[in-house]
Amino acid sequence: ASLNHPLTCIDATSAPPLSVWGVALCVSGTLIAAENAIVVTTILATPSLRAPVFLLLASLGLADLLAGVALILHFLFLFCVEPSDWSELLTSGLLVTSLTASLCSLMGVALDRYLSLSHALTYGSGQSRRRAAILLLLVWVGACVIGAGPAMGWHCLREPDSCSVARPLTRTYLSLLCGGFLVVVMVTLQLYAGICRVARRHAHAIATQRHFLPANQSYASKNSSGRGFSRLILVLSVFVGCWMPFSLWGLLGDASSPPLYTYATLVPAAGSSLLNPLLYSLRNKDIRKVLLQACCPHRYTHNTHIHYPVDV
Repeated sequence: ASLNHPLTCIDATSAPPLSVWGVALCVSGTLIAAENAIVVTTILATPSLRAPVFLLLASLGLADLLAGVALILHFLFLFCVEPSDWSELLTSGLLVTSLTASLCSLMGVALDRYLSLSHALTYGSGQSRRRAAILLLLVWVGACVIGAGPAMGWHCLREPDSCSVARPLTRTYLSLLCGGFLVVVMVTLQLYAGICRVARRHAHAIATQRHFLPANQSYASKNSSGRGFSRLILVLSVFVGCWMPFSLWGLLGDASSPPLYTYATLVPAAGSSLLNPLLYSLRNKDIRKVLLQACCPHRYTHNTHIHYPVDV
């Protein structure tokens, strides 16, 4: 719904009237950018936060920060600057790059969790950090190459019939992109399933050795595992709920589909960038300690002990 007297930065004849969707776009982009900027700054400015998990969280925060910037730029180009082909290609390419890097960083966090449990003795070593750095390099190079697709010709600005549900991306390009998203989602779910198996096996073995449980009793029935399982269900529910709708809609929809459906599936995907810091970074005890010390330096005593894999 548009306003009766639209407030735009340029003449109303060259830009659409300001709408509720536009305001929500700008506000959400600002919140996403600010929230993730705090996370990235906290990790990069703290020398003790250099374990693989923190490198992955910094990558996730940077990707979500770019997603917020892309939403703000989309709002500015749509309502405050006369739209042009290059502005559409810039914002769509930046958004594709950020969402791809964010999703792959989430897969990297799951992989890090799995390795921290299956290789607990060597976790946090220099070799682990090098592996994480190589993984992040591959993630960002791949995301930038994929995001450059619209600028390299994978757009429908000259051929409207080839447009997908997300203009100016072509249907072929978006189908390949969403297909890749689904593959990453499936791999991430498999990694979390592996995490559950390894954690249950380790915990059951420890509890049996200490005579806390009979050898034939399932560890999953205990309250201590119930809390961890409920947290895992929350993380996976948000992850699948945010990414699955748009991935499926990008494969099934076309340019003739109602734009409302595209907005309805894009909102959860963009919302993941708002929820990721809360579910991953701010749940980490060491990141919270750094933030609390920065806010209340005289009332909070910083503990230098790092809780590497479990707190995330």
